[in-house]
Amino acid sequence: MSSNAYVEAQMLIRKPVEDVFEAFINPELTTHFWFTKSTGKLEEGKTIIWEWEMYGVKSEVKVLQIIPNQLIRTEWGEPSTNVDYEFKTMEKGTLVIIKSYGFSQTGEDLLKVINDNTGGFTTVLDGCKAYLEHGINLRLIEDKFPSK
Repeated sequence: MSSNAYVEAQMLIRKPVEDVFEAFINPELTTHFWFTKSTGKLEEGKTIIWEWEMYGVKSEVKVLQIIPNQLIRTEWGEPSTNVDYEFKTMEKGTLVIIKSYGFSQTGEDLLKVINDNTGGFTTVLDGCKAYLEHGINLRLIEDKFPSK
């Protein structure tokens, strides 16, 4: 039984929706602000592997649905949760909303996972904004948990 708790993070990125959407489905772009390696582009019905090489972590990402320039619905993580990426055209750019839900944890564990997800997705959005608007890779994910 999954809880009805959910996490939401959002950010306005001052670029056209096509560019922002592409940054989330095309690993050649996404690797500049999130994971370091991917087995391919996000496509509906496919399962892709994302890798964070500096942490020795991999995750299977099931792509449930893609509506071009509007929505990417995925399921991933251990235990798996739903993560949706919504894209909305705004006057000054594109609003990206990341929603994560379907958590199996409860109590303190649920609070921890919500906290981690909120922080994680906020960092991803910050990194995406810096990369798409200014061409800078801030290395946020890499530097969030430095080993030495």
